[in-house]
Amino acid sequence: MSTLERVTLLKHDQSFFDALVASDLAALEELLADDFVLVGVEDGAVADRGILLDLVASGSLRFPQIDSFPDEAIVRVIGTVGIVIGRTGMNFTNPDGTTFSAGSRYTHVYAADAHGAWRLVSAQGTAIRA
Repeated sequence: MSTLERVTLLKHDQSFFDALVASDLAALEELLADDFVLVGVEDGAVADRGILLDLVASGSLRFPQIDSFPDEAIVRVIGTVGIVIGRTGMNFTNPDGTTFSAGSRYTHVYAADAHGAWRLVSAQGTAIRA
C-alpha cells in the first residue's frame, strides 16, 4: 500500500464523518457505493444506502458530533479493496428522538470503481464498553 492510498482512504473516512455531521446528502451520495450497507454501532441494525440517505435527509438521524482518530487507524489495500479500521467518539440522535453517545471501533470497506475512485461499500461500528 502506498502512502497516497492511506492518505486518500483516511480522507474519504473523514469526508464520510463530515458529511454525516453536516447532513450533506450530495457528499454522501458521492461517497457511498450504490450497494452500501451500514451496520449500526448502537444496535447492530442493518441499513442500506437508501435508508441511510432518507434518514439523514429527513433529519430523523442526526450526528451532532463525530470525532475520529486517523493516527490510530489501520489501513490496508488488497487489490481494488481498501479497509480502514479506526476509532470514533460520536453522538447521534435516532429517528425516535433518543440520543446515543459512544466510543466505537469501526471497519469501513472501500472498493475502487471503474475509474479508480474509492466508494464506501460497507461500514460497521462496535461500541467500546468501558
